[in-house]
Amino acid sequence: MTTLDTRPSFATEFSNLRDLFLLRSIAIGGQILIIWFAHTRLQLELPLAPLGVIVALQVVWNLLTWLRLRNPRPVGRPEFFLQLLIDVAAVTGLLYFTGGATNPFAWIYLLPLMILTINLPRGYAWAMAGIAIAAYTAMMIWHAPLPGTHDHLDSGFGLHIFGMWFGFVLSAVLMVHFVSHMARNLRQRDRQLAAAREKLLRDERLIALGTLAAGAAHELGTPLGTMAILTNELLQDYPEDKDPDLHSQLATLKSQIQRCKDALSVISASSGITHAVGGSQLEVVAFLEDLIEQWEMHRPDVAVDLDIMDGASGKHVLADETLRQAINSILDNAADASPQSVTAQARWDSRELLLRILDRGEGLHPVVSDTIGDPQHSTKEHGLGLGLFLAHAAIQRLGGDVQLFARDGGGVCTEIRLPLSTGELP
Repeated sequence: MTTLDTRPSFATEFSNLRDLFLLRSIAIGGQILIIWFAHTRLQLELPLAPLGVIVALQVVWNLLTWLRLRNPRPVGRPEFFLQLLIDVAAVTGLLYFTGGATNPFAWIYLLPLMILTINLPRGYAWAMAGIAIAAYTAMMIWHAPLPGTHDHLDSGFGLHIFGMWFGFVLSAVLMVHFVSHMARNLRQRDRQLAAAREKLLRDERLIALGTLAAGAAHELGTPLGTMAILTNELLQDYPEDKDPDLHSQLATLKSQIQRCKDALSVISASSGITHAVGGSQLEVVAFLEDLIEQWEMHRPDVAVDLDIMDGASGKHVLADETLRQAINSILDNAADASPQSVTAQARWDSRELLLRILDRGEGLHPVVSDTIGDPQHSTKEHGLGLGLFLAHAAIQRLGGDVQLFARDGGGVCTEIRLPLSTGELP
């Protein structure tokens, strides 16, 4: 199965920080314009000194943000939260010196809260909502009144201010609860769409590989048949009593040719019908023992230490030929890495089989675990990069999963998970 990436998209967070920088620049310009208009046109006696200091600090902070944007280092969630927290602090300072909760622009708290709710997880949104509500509530009591305005909270105007406060609190709570839920659903949908696109691309590659494999099987059939005929003739010309060494080598060559022909037969059958070869279900222990026995026949130079722990009884594995080929490919990789030390450990419960294939080779390549489904990647000098890709695809098609881990002391652990059933196929 494809594991969905739940980590934050650093490219998205970086883009959000750039948009926040532009929005803050517009806000600073708007603050300067409003202060100028209120002081010169409306003739309000504003405390220009503290207001000027707050705006200047915002300008400095925005310049620091601009310098931060020039650094390609990823933007984390705490950093983005801090950016919006500074904006809330600046808004609180401006509102404090301009009437507090009586200022008609007190709703501006909703803007950073909305930005944060859409882009960060719900925990950050609730924290910001609590901070904004606390600041709004405090300014109902502590603030510098606007000159020439009505600021008696114990009068009828106080009921209006309380209504504004209650509306803000209700809006903030509803926004965090519902908007964050919708934003989370959208992010989950995007991840599912990305996984679907990835699966579609992989399926297209598999179709292309299947077409090429069928063509290769057809083309290789004739030369393999010719080689088999010549090998049989040479075995007759050089019997064991005449040249035992050559006869043994020819027998090995014949067995390898037959193995190639069997593999081509599987390819030809599988290209037409998915379960044309081996579609029955086998009991777990029987499947594992037969699998290892068949593999050791093709790799007599390598002995696999099979460690089977008793699991739930009556459980069966779909003995699909493609599954056998996939596990054989993984065993081949382990044997190529460390012919003297290959171990297969099997554990299962009522739901799934866990098969670990262990080797003591050179270890895990730094990018293998991230490119297990990539047909272009290979750690072998002459590898085509198809083994792990096809093994992963075959196992995933059966509802399983493949993961690679580095072992302590060197080597690789290939972990295969397969679903189990309770009975035979109908």
